[in-house]
Amino acid sequence: MKGMHLAELNVARLRYAPEDARVAPFMRALDAVNGVAERSDGFVWRFVADTAAGDVPEETGDPRLIPNLSVWEGVAPLEHFVWNTVHRQFYARRAEWFELLEGMHFAMWWVAPGEVPTMEEAMARLAHLEAHGDSDHAFGWRWLEEAQLWRTARCDGVAAE
Repeated sequence: MKGMHLAELNVARLRYAPEDARVAPFMRALDAVNGVAERSDGFVWRFVADTAAGDVPEETGDPRLIPNLSVWEGVAPLEHFVWNTVHRQFYARRAEWFELLEGMHFAMWWVAPGEVPTMEEAMARLAHLEAHGDSDHAFGWRWLEEAQLWRTARCDGVAAE
């Protein structure tokens, strides 16, 4: 949407406690992958919590739940980060480290430049998407006509939201 930024929330639940050796490769790479995001063209902002230290948002209440909340200048920069950087390698290995969630785990919505979404708002938008499907209030990749990379670059042939 012209003149707006794109907010995204991705929620994943670790199979094991953050300090467990079975998720160590993911936990060790988390700062580096987030650093790639922060240096990416079109990156605006991201929620920062020390999940390794058990610093989890009150809205999740679960030390194994890792929410990723960020804002991007638009669809293309977010798609580029997700599918054309080191992030894609970790996405491909997600089954090793994360449980398959029963409900929705990913939502996007438009925000005005300078607007910083709260985790509470993000979780509410995710719940709205779960309850009502794609709408202007919250949506997945399919809702965005300009989103193209997700259609061809998905890992393991898994349909993206």
